[in-house]
Amino acid sequence: MTPWRTLDLSSAPADGPVAFHDDLTPATLLDAYRHGLYPFPADTEEQKILSEMTYEGRVPVLGTSADPYAVAWCSPDPRPVIFVDEVHLQRSLRKQLRNKVDWTTTVNTCFARVVRQCRAGREPRWLTDRLVASLEKLHAAGHAHSVEVWDGDELVGGTFGVRIGGVFSADSQFTLASGASKVAIACLVRRMAESGGVAVDVQHDGDHARLIGAVPVPRARYLELLGEHGSSDSALPSDPLPARELAA
Repeated sequence: MTPWRTLDLSSAPADGPVAFHDDLTPATLLDAYRHGLYPFPADTEEQKILSEMTYEGRVPVLGTSADPYAVAWCSPDPRPVIFVDEVHLQRSLRKQLRNKVDWTTTVNTCFARVVRQCRAGREPRWLTDRLVASLEKLHAAGHAHSVEVWDGDELVGGTFGVRIGGVFSADSQFTLASGASKVAIACLVRRMAESGGVAVDVQHDGDHARLIGAVPVPRARYLELLGEHGSSDSALPSDPLPARELAA
């Protein structure tokens, strides 16, 4: 049994980690998403020492690992969420989409490549080898998905994350061409809507998220969404979709 069922988030910090637990096996990872958590592993010993110095006695450590501060688990309050039936793409983004006549989006075409691009050159490298290995196993089992943005045959952007029924938690995005990551999220929202989903969680708030229609949702409400819609699931449409059609 994973530890998340007994973790009390009612008084957990709004920012930063709500727990530490050094277990990134696919089962523990998937159950974390089911309980509104996502991981932020430490990539260096210095990060682990800093976490211990900062959070010891303030944030619970779960399990009995010899390396307890290796993985922080987060559950922001509020959470930036895009509701698929209330999405509002801002005019500048719709104009950008209409101009991308050579751009196409796909789903699950190259999951591992999208993940590698999302971690390329980023510090701290929270997408550690151990986390990537578990995410790839969740992808093989049908729980983790990627969206790709192509300019002709060139991969120029994408996003990936974990789907829990009608809720998708988008872990990260990358862009190699202006606007490509926003196109990826817009595509993800469209495909979630078409498959009966209700919301896409983009985890981190900011102008980028608001441009795509994200609104801050209290943690308690986000957990309710997972409870209400976490068991419903159907495949994301996989047919290639021209980016300009997302502006409709």
